[in-house]
Amino acid sequence: MGYDREREVAVEAVREAARLCVDVRKSLVGAMEKEDRSPVTVADFGSQALVCRRLKSVFPEDPIVAEEDASVLRDAEQAAMRKTVCGFVRTYAQADEGTICDWIDAGNGDVAERFWTLDPIDGTKGFLRGDQYAVALALVDCGEVKVAALACPALPVDMDQVDGDCGVLFVAVRGEGTQSMSLEGGDGVDVRIDDPAWRFAESVEPSHCDFDAQQAVARAVGIVSPSLRMDSQVKYGAVARGDAVLYLRLPSPDSPGYRENIWDHAAGALIVEEAGGEVSDMFGRPLDFSSAAQMEDNRGVVVSAREIHARVIDALRDM
Repeated sequence: MGYDREREVAVEAVREAARLCVDVRKSLVGAMEKEDRSPVTVADFGSQALVCRRLKSVFPEDPIVAEEDASVLRDAEQAAMRKTVCGFVRTYAQADEGTICDWIDAGNGDVAERFWTLDPIDGTKGFLRGDQYAVALALVDCGEVKVAALACPALPVDMDQVDGDCGVLFVAVRGEGTQSMSLEGGDGVDVRIDDPAWRFAESVEPSHCDFDAQQAVARAVGIVSPSLRMDSQVKYGAVARGDAVLYLRLPSPDSPGYRENIWDHAAGALIVEEAGGEVSDMFGRPLDFSSAAQMEDNRGVVVSAREIHARVIDALRDM
């Protein structure tokens, strides 16, 4: 079974959503608090609305498992936020407020034999700080991620020219490789991990991981250069194109029961694997994206060039 149409729609969806995110960041950052106290912005809601709208128009039977829902927007006390979200969405798709909220809630689907998983803005805190963030979309079919699209609006086209052009879109189909292209459109170029920079990519937010353990593992495999600190699944893109040789997300000792959400890793994992890298949990087990919205049986995430993956797992085992 081919996935040409799914690839095309995924690219269109994340590209449109990324453009909305850029619009919001240029003109307005509206933030509110969800129940878990993490920031959520106008762009999170708008991005999810656009992606779900496009997916449901082409693949109406496919469930979508996404991060946000519109319950808070439907609250009468949030009329101003709802109006703002809908104003940005209407730049790309005309609809009334109820329909736009319904598009957002199309992301409340369940894991199934075939489904999409979406993080409308992965790295919301990075978005709010003016740093890295991504729109991450993946199709899971028959237990595997088959298609992935990752839009990175703030990622430099060339990491050696950080003040140059920004905006990269990664796309991968299982068995067909990874490509990167401009967010503005145009043809893609093949991405392979051939001669990666010998440095380590890790999160900006200290609450997300065990920084000390990660630094120890990096040193154990011979990485001594300063870390490439980036928010979101942009780190997967950095490994895929050789900006870094390793990305670790080890469980924080302050949150021993935490489990990763599938939308935080599914798209990035396929992009790295199809570029010639390897992705597993900290025990070397494949990440399970097909059983539930959270990866209950996985602990931590290891993303690397294939040549060092076994060494990283050995270093973790010895700690």
